[in-house]
Amino acid sequence: KICGVRKEQMPRLYESYEKVGTLKPEVAGQLGLSCDCLVAAGAGDNAAAAVGTGTVGEGKCNLSLGTSGTIFISSDNFRMDSHNALHAFAHADGHYHLMGCMLSAASCNKWWMEEIIQTEDYAKEQEKIGTLGENHVYFLPYLMGERSPHNDPNARGTFIGITMDTTRAQMTQAVLEGVAFAIRDSFEVARSLGISIDRTMICGGGAKSPLWKKIMANVLNIQVDVPQIEEGPAMGAAMLAAVADGTFASVKEAADCVVRVKETISPDPALAAAYDRQYRKFAQIYPAVRELFPKIL
Repeated sequence: KICGVRKEQMPRLYESYEKVGTLKPEVAGQLGLSCDCLVAAGAGDNAAAAVGTGTVGEGKCNLSLGTSGTIFISSDNFRMDSHNALHAFAHADGHYHLMGCMLSAASCNKWWMEEIIQTEDYAKEQEKIGTLGENHVYFLPYLMGERSPHNDPNARGTFIGITMDTTRAQMTQAVLEGVAFAIRDSFEVARSLGISIDRTMICGGGAKSPLWKKIMANVLNIQVDVPQIEEGPAMGAAMLAAVADGTFASVKEAADCVVRVKETISPDPALAAAYDRQYRKFAQIYPAVRELFPKIL
């Protein structure tokens, strides 16, 4: 009403698994497909990734470690964080989900590797990293401001704890750990809402690193499951289309039928305890420097 827009001017809303039409002839010709090919509504990247990793049902979780970092927690009931640290949405299965999204995740590692130390040999650099859980260098991964849980456009990337003895490997390690600690920030908000999470699926480019998956499992102190098909968003979109054409009766049926786990990384109790101590220190850094960020812009 405020904008003078009438209801009949608005597009029809579809569920992500609903058929919306068929391919236009010109598009079908370009793709080499039939004009009868079904088009489903589909979903955004993280919502599709959740479907593609089987994150459907109460308490299921997916961690997407891509350019941004996202935790996606499915729920049978609507939950909302009063501080808006996490986002609450409807989910493809007819229920709901909470989502925490940090703006820079694997992109932090790309920035560090390719812009700062100028190498694309990610595996070689990670091989130089020594003992986990003992690094005295910390990294705030806010290279583009931050979304969840701080909602602070002024936040900036920060290294702290550097000395003359700090090595290149320790700073590489700090970047990987800083992203994991920032992901845990959102997990802590979810846990404060009474949500119990003991395992998560993982997808995204960062999930191709065995070391980073190990760090994630121990920082979060949960089991990390790697799906057999790691392209979560693409798989999720295909599964939604399969529901739309009747191959599956529901999103849950599609997830139960298609999604398989090929590897599980379990936390080590001693390392998880060490990372818990480190996380408690990390969690104090942003509040301590928050007021400085607007002053240096």
